Amino acid sequence: MTATTQTPMTVNIFQAKTQLSKLVERVERGEDVIIARAGKPVARLTQLKPEKKPIIFGLMKGQIWVADDFDAPLPDEILADFENGPIFPPERPARVESNSVEDQTRKA
Repeated sequence: MTATTQTPMTVNIFQAKTQLSKLVERVERGEDVIIARAGKPVARLTQLKPEKKPIIFGLMKGQIWVADDFDAPLPDEILADFENGPIFPPERPARVESNSVEDQTRKA
């Protein structure tokens, strides 16, 4: 995989104000846009990355419990359903509906 560096597009403040929607579309595609005043870069319009929240262990301490036997072997009848049961439930016959005049008179 080759990494390519893309030079950000530079626009002046007037262009940024008049073309903001188009610039935001470019940013959504992953491009950066530099906004300049009198040719001097003053701001960068860039895509927001979702903020990754840190995992904090122990927040539910004392609020939940796990049974002592949660990992005990399953009873034979339940285990048999897993090992020998159907992968998918049995198929039901397709229901055929007709809108013909003959069928409508039979239903009446």
